[in-house]
Amino acid sequence: MARADSFEHAQHVNRGDMNGSIDGPLHFPADEELRKTDTMKDTIINAKNATDKEHNMTLMQGVRLYPKAIAWSIIISTCIAMEGYDVCLINNFYAFPQFNQKYGVYDAVSDSYQVPARWQAGLSNGANVGEMIGLMLNGWVSERFGYRYTMIVCLMCVAGFTAIFFTAQNVQALLAAEILCGIPWGVFQTLTITYASEVCPVALRGYLTTYVNFCWGLGQLIGIGVIRSMVNRTDEWAYRIPYALQWMWPPFLIVGIFFAPESPWWLVRTGKLEQAKKALLRLTSLNRETDFDADETISMMVHTTALENNITQGSSYLDCFKGTDLRRTEVVCMCWAIQNLSGNAFSNYSTYFLTNAGVSTSNSYNFAMGQYAINMVGVFGAWALMSYGIGRRTLYFWGLCGLCTILFVMGFLGLVPAAHKDEGGLATGSLMIVWALLYQLTVGTVCYSLVAELSTRRLALKTVVLGRNLYIIVGIITSVLTPYMLNPTAWNWGNYTGFFWAGLCFISIVYTYFRVPEPRGRTFAELDLLFEKKVSARRFAQTEVDVFNETVDGSVINRHKGSLAGVKQHA
Repeated sequence: MARADSFEHAQHVNRGDMNGSIDGPLHFPADEELRKTDTMKDTIINAKNATDKEHNMTLMQGVRLYPKAIAWSIIISTCIAMEGYDVCLINNFYAFPQFNQKYGVYDAVSDSYQVPARWQAGLSNGANVGEMIGLMLNGWVSERFGYRYTMIVCLMCVAGFTAIFFTAQNVQALLAAEILCGIPWGVFQTLTITYASEVCPVALRGYLTTYVNFCWGLGQLIGIGVIRSMVNRTDEWAYRIPYALQWMWPPFLIVGIFFAPESPWWLVRTGKLEQAKKALLRLTSLNRETDFDADETISMMVHTTALENNITQGSSYLDCFKGTDLRRTEVVCMCWAIQNLSGNAFSNYSTYFLTNAGVSTSNSYNFAMGQYAINMVGVFGAWALMSYGIGRRTLYFWGLCGLCTILFVMGFLGLVPAAHKDEGGLATGSLMIVWALLYQLTVGTVCYSLVAELSTRRLALKTVVLGRNLYIIVGIITSVLTPYMLNPTAWNWGNYTGFFWAGLCFISIVYTYFRVPEPRGRTFAELDLLFEKKVSARRFAQTEVDVFNETVDGSVINRHKGSLAGVKQHA
């Protein structure tokens, strides 16, 4: 049972009988007590109706009812493509002679210009530093000013900071641009996922949150395509044009987001119920589903907010580590981290193995383009699997099992005799592409849905921020270690690196089995209750819960009683 607040500040409603009866003594005038009771009763009944409708809603019903929400979510999620695009650029520019001559130093041994290793590391991780700053700021800024305005300001910043890339005269300016652009990119990483999870019903949540991963792959595919088209240029425009193309994103996205509705969940949390209803109506097409009632859905949001108010107090980063939110923060952080711990950094070296096997550089780029295309196709494959009723936990767990098996096979390919080294390298590079497909079908895509659904609405942004920060930290470590493992002048593990990543992947499998729950088909209120009751991750899918048979903080509902009445009057 949730914690009870003092009667001066809260009324406690027992919703098991659906009559809105009040527990404990009250000290209100009769008419005031009646008004409060009626408001709670109506809110609870409406919330239960909305919850039942969401449980019974099929995928196609959700598509017909929320086509506008799908469109707006797609537009906002596209912001993440900008980060994928830039990450792809900087790692490939080191192979451009023109780029090295402009920003590198002369190396007498190789008789060529090279960007020093320390600056390569700085440029590659500069964006990560900026992203961590942006992530932490986003946890406060978005809750204060709203999702839309935060996104628009960040897009304006990207447009301005891109000018530094385009006009940079030295490597120091490039580093400054990477760090500065990383700040809005960090905001995009979490805000896109949270917005997608809050503008759609349960039936669509898994699809719209995982679309963010598609946008990441889209940015990388466009980036590698631009790089491939610039290979034969011999002037400075070989790297200036790719940087300039970053300006193609913000204008269209700013216009689209300006007209997009705000998240109704955020509006409810800030007490703007009438605006929340208007936003909800802009997300739906009422002529498609006649039984939809916006008032009921708003009541469900108010009820969930009241339930969370009992379970968790406060909305700071520190609150993410208190009570039941500690477990949720842990799971979200580990879901992000496992993306890198499962061997993601190792799989990015498919071009390295293919080139060593005798594949030409241009064809290696073609293979890389194919791998990025596979990343995007994998998202649609994950959607197909989810549409057949396969849960997020199931996909995540068995996906890790498959990835671990492939990594072990890569490791054993290191035992291939030297006479067949080229064949072993070609097999390894090909397996990495297969690994990438399986990764995107499962872990790479499903992670976005898990982190969006497993965090409480009150702390959703901050929980996802903490998880993404851990992802970046683990990513920095793995990106530093992997070159040492593969480089012949360093540790020279070669294919045996697969055993290292297979070991970490196996540990991730064990963690997933015992700690990652199944959120499929659950409303946010039901997930709150499952975590509060400390239900085992393995029993989440089978456990029945009734959120309307629990005590809630009536003060939250009463605080909104005027707004609820106003919403109904304007219906």
